[in-house]
Amino acid sequence: MKQFRLKASLFINYFLFAILLNSVGTVILQVQRNFGVSEQSASVLEGFKDLSIAISSFLVASFIIKIGYKKAMLVALALVGGFCLLIPSLNSFWATKALFASIGVGFALIKITTFATIGLVVNNEKEHSSFMNYLESFFMVGVLTAGFIFSAFVDDNNPQSTNWYHVYYLLSGMALLAFLLLLSSPIDESAIHQEGPSSLTEDFLGMLKMLTIPIVLIFIFNAFFYVLIEQSIMSWLPTFNSKVLHLPTTLSIQMATILAASTALGRFVAGFVLRKINWFIAVIGCLLLAAVLVLVTMPLANSAKGVIVTGWSTAPFVAYVFPLIGFLIAPIYPAINSTILSTLPKHQHAPMSGLIVVFSALGGTTGSIITGTVFHYFGGQTAFYFSLVPITLLIICLILFKRIKAKIA
Repeated sequence: MKQFRLKASLFINYFLFAILLNSVGTVILQVQRNFGVSEQSASVLEGFKDLSIAISSFLVASFIIKIGYKKAMLVALALVGGFCLLIPSLNSFWATKALFASIGVGFALIKITTFATIGLVVNNEKEHSSFMNYLESFFMVGVLTAGFIFSAFVDDNNPQSTNWYHVYYLLSGMALLAFLLLLSSPIDESAIHQEGPSSLTEDFLGMLKMLTIPIVLIFIFNAFFYVLIEQSIMSWLPTFNSKVLHLPTTLSIQMATILAASTALGRFVAGFVLRKINWFIAVIGCLLLAAVLVLVTMPLANSAKGVIVTGWSTAPFVAYVFPLIGFLIAPIYPAINSTILSTLPKHQHAPMSGLIVVFSALGGTTGSIITGTVFHYFGGQTAFYFSLVPITLLIICLILFKRIKAKIA
């Protein structure tokens, strides 16, 4: 029962931060409407989120064992809960930047401690991979929920209305509930304290030294390119729906949740499939199919020109099909994360998780800024065609990763 409560706590914490993090696509669209900022300027919100994740992860990952996993998660929940409570009364672009910076710091603490805690509650590599996929699929359920929660507060008839900020009162309440649940969930951290280094200097140097290990280095590139692909699509899909497919704002946000739903389903299915199929064959096949989907669906966006869309039933076909790319790329991130973590001793899970978070955040920021810039100058179709470049690079990196892993096995 104790492990059940802890596992439930990890799922709920992840769910809350999924909503907060992946509201960035909706918020990017809304700040353009409320404050008159350009696509290029709005794209910096991804940077405030991801760079704060990267910086805070780099600073705390090496000695988070000293802080304690549970304390770090409680601090994260208190931080974002407080900011969510304040943001509706500030409703400005600079305050939104500060909000995403706080969300980034909080998520860095949550993700590092969650990834590291998994090693304390599972018994073997297959169970680790399965739990990771289930956790990530629940994260995507949070992303799916975010679209509907935020769209419920958006006023299509008054583009300048900032009442949508009131959604953060609801989210602050969720943070409080998550805080209380975690507070009542015991975590046995004795194993990491027994194995870990004895000083902060050794912890920090140990994390940096991990970057010299070939399999860790090539893994980091895998994580970077995957998140670059995922976040560039996820963050800009609401804007693509609105400005390229000409959907109403509320519908643009709601239909973007198809991506989250397909990703959640893909990771849930992967929890079963990866027990039967070699992870490398599965992820390479998924990437090739994702590239085909981009090539097939992007030309369909031209058929949306001049069409008046009033609801789900009149939305163009591409609005339903392109987000299915989430199902295809879904298994990749949990699979490669589980592969690298399950090969390391438990006391290295926290610093390795820190490196995962840092370079994932950098990939997300890079993807969003590049996509926003291409979107601004060349249009949404070209911006999403660009995803073929990191897909190709990720395939190359995965091949190198598999070869290095085979040599050290």
